Amino acid sequence: MIKEFNTETTLNVELEALWAAQSRDFIFIVPKILPNIVKDVQLVQGDGGVGTILIFNFLPGISPVNYQREEITEFDELSHEIGLQVIEGGYLNQGLSYYKTTFKFTAITQDKTLVNVKISYDHESDDIEEKVKPTKTSESTLFYLGCLEKYLLNVA
Repeated sequence: MIKEFNTETTLNVELEALWAAQSRDFIFIVPKILPNIVKDVQLVQGDGGVGTILIFNFLPGISPVNYQREEITEFDELSHEIGLQVIEGGYLNQGLSYYKTTFKFTAITQDKTLVNVKISYDHESDDIEEKVKPTKTSESTLFYLGCLEKYLLNVA
């Protein structure tokens, strides 16, 4: 049974700049904002929309796995929503059978954006939830969003 964990944060970045960074420029920005974690992001298939497949290559010794293959399963420019599902490596190698992160961006003011994050996951073993806690993975996602905010504020 798929479980969900939801969290949110507010970033001091304009909605369209944040959306462009998370959708169109994602593969170029991630290694820049997480240089001590992500070696590179490769576009394997697609044009950035639904069905696009990406490989995140991690630096040695950072993670128990050295890569994670993800597919964009949701992409809605009107509602500013993007969903990335792990299809190989990463959390799937750590015991989860399903793992997906969905981001929804909503303008609060001209320079502030609310980011809703939904983490959906499933596992076959009962002890895996202690090993890969959704609160821990959501902390990683919020850390990433904080790094993205700093990057966008410094390049503007």
